[in-house]
Amino acid sequence: MSAVNPVGNTSPHTSTDAAAHRPRRLSTETKAAFKTTEFFTYIAAVVAVLVASMVVGDDEGHADYFRADKAWLYIVILTVGYMISRGLAKSGSRDPYDDSH
Repeated sequence: MSAVNPVGNTSPHTSTDAAAHRPRRLSTETKAAFKTTEFFTYIAAVVAVLVASMVVGDDEGHADYFRADKAWLYIVILTVGYMISRGLAKSGSRDPYDDSH
């Protein structure tokens, strides 16, 4: 079967300028990550873990209870939690699209 137009008029879908007929985007998937509160909470939690790991030491003959390996494990756990929260946020919400973003 062929796609011949018997009337002879041109269809808007046969135009060579495909960009002119592309639907306008009205929303993005979500806000940018750095504009969210969970991003700033994540950064604050990472800094808090690093500071706590640096401050807790082997004073008064006690062993170092919060070593660097444990601090980095907590940072990895925080990172996984942040990535899951961003994935859940992106799964269904929409942010209005504006060309000025």
